[in-house]
Amino acid sequence: MASVSGDRRPREGTGARERLMDAAYAEVLAGEWGDRRMADIAAAAQVSRQTLYNVFGSKEGLLQAVVVREVNALLDTVVGVLESDGRDPAHAVSRTTRMVLLAARDNPLLRAVVTGDDELLPVLTTRSAPLLDALGERIVWTLREHCPEADPVVTEAVADVTLRLIVSYSLQPVDPDRAAHRVEMVVHGMLPVDR
Repeated sequence: MASVSGDRRPREGTGARERLMDAAYAEVLAGEWGDRRMADIAAAAQVSRQTLYNVFGSKEGLLQAVVVREVNALLDTVVGVLESDGRDPAHAVSRTTRMVLLAARDNPLLRAVVTGDDELLPVLTTRSAPLLDALGERIVWTLREHCPEADPVVTEAVADVTLRLIVSYSLQPVDPDRAAHRVEMVVHGMLPVDR
């Protein structure tokens, strides 16, 4: 997998947005997210607190951006792997599910969000819209690439069901291979594909 879990300390020469996300990433991994104020994160990123508020609006907005960035980096890797999978959309979604679940278990940031404090978990549950939107768009794209003849309404329904299963399995861990197989069966049942 790409260096999704690499060092994310704020780097000189990068833009304020990236430095702020890098600083937040480091705080989450250190287990300090709940104790950090916006001023602390801004200072670590070497930007003003006002800049942090202007860019992300709130501490939660910053956390959501960090998680979406991490998941998008993961999905970039997933898309590269799926390009070699042929045209079987159910198998493509199954592989995506497996890779995301493995990342939720093995990626330091995603594992911290799943197992972290009460300020972290809502990014996957009650305030998960930014993450779900990013994941959903990528799943729809994958399905359209692998099954262009499918009805767009069905494609969006499959993406929604797949996404909700992935989040559910991430929160209540199950063997990634077993979960991926179950998702593949569901997708096969929903899409008109040659088997």
